[in-house]
Amino acid sequence: MSSAEAKEGVVEERKGSVVLHAADNVEQIEAPVTWKAYLLCAFASFGGIFFGYDSGYINGVNGAKIFIEAVEGKGATELSYTNSSLIVSILSVGTFFGAIIAGDVADWIGRKWTVIIGCLIYMVGVVIQMITSPETALGPIVAGRLIAGLGVGFESAIVILYMSEICPRKVRGALVAGYQFCITIGILLASVVVYATENRKDTGSYRIPIAIQFPWALILGGGLMLLPDSPRYFVKKGNLERAKNALARVRGQPEDSIYVQSELAEIVANEEYERALIPSTTWFGSWANCFKGSIFQANSNLRRTVLGTSLQMMQQWTGVNFIFYYSTPFLQSTGAIENSFLISLIFTLVNVLSTPLSFWTVERFGRRTILIVGAFGMLVSQFIVAIVGVTVGFNHTHPDPSDPTGETHLANNIAAVNAQIAFIAIFIFWFASTWGPGAWIVIGEIFPLPIRSRGVALSTASNWLWNTIIAIITPYMTHSDKGNMKSTVFFVWGGLCTAAFVYSYFLIPETKGLTLEQVDKMMEETTPRTSAKWKPTTTFASQVGAKDGYLDTGIMADERRSSAV
Repeated sequence: MSSAEAKEGVVEERKGSVVLHAADNVEQIEAPVTWKAYLLCAFASFGGIFFGYDSGYINGVNGAKIFIEAVEGKGATELSYTNSSLIVSILSVGTFFGAIIAGDVADWIGRKWTVIIGCLIYMVGVVIQMITSPETALGPIVAGRLIAGLGVGFESAIVILYMSEICPRKVRGALVAGYQFCITIGILLASVVVYATENRKDTGSYRIPIAIQFPWALILGGGLMLLPDSPRYFVKKGNLERAKNALARVRGQPEDSIYVQSELAEIVANEEYERALIPSTTWFGSWANCFKGSIFQANSNLRRTVLGTSLQMMQQWTGVNFIFYYSTPFLQSTGAIENSFLISLIFTLVNVLSTPLSFWTVERFGRRTILIVGAFGMLVSQFIVAIVGVTVGFNHTHPDPSDPTGETHLANNIAAVNAQIAFIAIFIFWFASTWGPGAWIVIGEIFPLPIRSRGVALSTASNWLWNTIIAIITPYMTHSDKGNMKSTVFFVWGGLCTAAFVYSYFLIPETKGLTLEQVDKMMEETTPRTSAKWKPTTTFASQVGAKDGYLDTGIMADERRSSAV
């Protein structure tokens, strides 16, 4: 290779091998962030809109009179706790299985096409939900939400994986946080639509909110058709030419750019390093790899899998989905709120406006810091809501004198109820700016390439498993015929937020500013409490034998074959 070619960073191909320019400086292994690259990566976060919308619309629909009668029969004023639990939780059941399946599909056909298939499945589910009538709504809504859930499972697991693998390290946290921001926008859009249709006297009061799900999947699926797949997926498949092309597109650089080659060399070298630790095996063996190693070893596969799944469990334990799934019927049941639909809309607006703060904080202070601070803010807010509620707030009402039936109740202390609503909004602020995006960011960063798709899938499935459990048990906790916990339920969420605070301090590593390959090294050499101080000193390319600034993949392959013999 001539010196001129070396300066231009030209890729040389000889007999199936590829020679890549390899950077010696760890700060030079990724291209500067361009607006083209930023927008290209950010588009994938659009998937959060139909995730959020699908989670948000059911809250209002379950409180719509026409829908209640379509499920329970004429004259019904509320859903039974069994039907309410079934309708809300069935989406999460489908999503749990969709996320698990998506891990295999993403390694088979690629990250991009897995999300596109998820969009198609989702659209089928939406169509089925539309096949309702004023007399028979339960069957189609349950079947449709189950199928739509499969599609959401594909999308929620693999969009995070896809974004983590294509985003530049300096803005990866902010871009993945954009996914959570789109979730909040979806929830807000759902609230607006439900609020606009709540007074309709026909099935449009719930069919319109259902139908508006369709365009979000169409936009995401159609847009992804124009985007490249993950370069790390192509490296895993051994297709370096397509990996180089995809990396050049997502970085906004020409294919012969030194930056593109240096980053690709680092990805290839890391894949080689990880393959030595996690050899390719059978389908069952590849899943078993997720559970190898000791739980006490910081960089073991088992430790990472437990970290990812438990982190998503903790996110659900905060109680945020109690607010977004059940706040409308719950606030109605207290008798203290005149327009609970409007209050729910305010909660979702707080959710949307708070999330963008994480774009800055996650890169300025780091993932670990915002999760610790956020958990503390949430636990304080939840305990205040609980204490005020059981003393002078939600739990204390009296019959409305103007209602001869005695069914309507009024709050004894309006100021106390307003204080509770304010602290619920403050809780949402803390969640939306910390744990909402933070949990998704971390699970996309902690897994090595050989098990990344399955590790992210398992973590996402954990999110939906606990989402399902909470959706099922909450009506039994708060329904007047069952637990009737009222404000006491916030003691439960406050206690769980306390667990999340302790968990974050002892177990969450700091991954800010590192490439996915550097995260692997950091987890080998530090503990969570010392991880923020770790700095990379060498590149993977130099560790696996790069010579004179170049990495020859043909030599690497020969050495691998020799060691195998």
